[in-house]
Amino acid sequence: MHVGGFQKNSLIDFPGQIACTVFTPGCNFICPYCHNPDLAAGPVTGPGSPYTEEEILAFLEKRRGLLQGVAITGGEPTLQKDLVDFIKRVREMGYKVKLDSNGTRPRVLETLLDQGLVDYLAMDIKTDLAHYPLIMKNKDQVGRIKESIKLIMDKAKEYEFRTTCARPYITPGIMMQIGKEITGASRYVLQKCSKNVDILDPGFLNDETHFFTDKEMTELRAVIAPFVQSVRIR
Repeated sequence: MHVGGFQKNSLIDFPGQIACTVFTPGCNFICPYCHNPDLAAGPVTGPGSPYTEEEILAFLEKRRGLLQGVAITGGEPTLQKDLVDFIKRVREMGYKVKLDSNGTRPRVLETLLDQGLVDYLAMDIKTDLAHYPLIMKNKDQVGRIKESIKLIMDKAKEYEFRTTCARPYITPGIMMQIGKEITGASRYVLQKCSKNVDILDPGFLNDETHFFTDKEMTELRAVIAPFVQSVRIR
């Protein structure tokens, strides 16, 4: 598996676990506000960090009993051909695994869920299904998003859906539609789009109308709340 970055300790990437975080390169989305632009813009198999898969596994071997979990994020991890094999090796060491995904590879998610290889799955909901073509490289894959939502709700041990809120991808009307698409979900997290990080399209930062105020974020939470069991702003 190709590695784009590695964080040896994290208290925030895997809820309830002391974890390390593995970043994979490459993404099939083009979200202008992406907070990992180097990973998203790079090739799936491209040059990456100074870490190799074997070096990370060796690190995990040494940290048994000190770390509890491994969070795998990106980019989009499910684009990695060896993802399932890597996770199997991690779990054989006794670690729990959290996976972040954009939901475009439901067959990979299904394999991981059916084999019980993922303890926590976080899927980004970018917008409602009607507006997904705005941020997808392959606009014919919208149906996969819907399929992944159902898979996760039906099979994941623990999961969350989460949305980075930025216009025009999120509006109160779009949020209402997302609610209908994930009705009954156990956990939904809204994230305020940050202006203080490098993003995929720096010009996106120049338009203040893209960003929500704290009050507007609270209003978005009120829109989605009737549809899900739990919603919070992170």
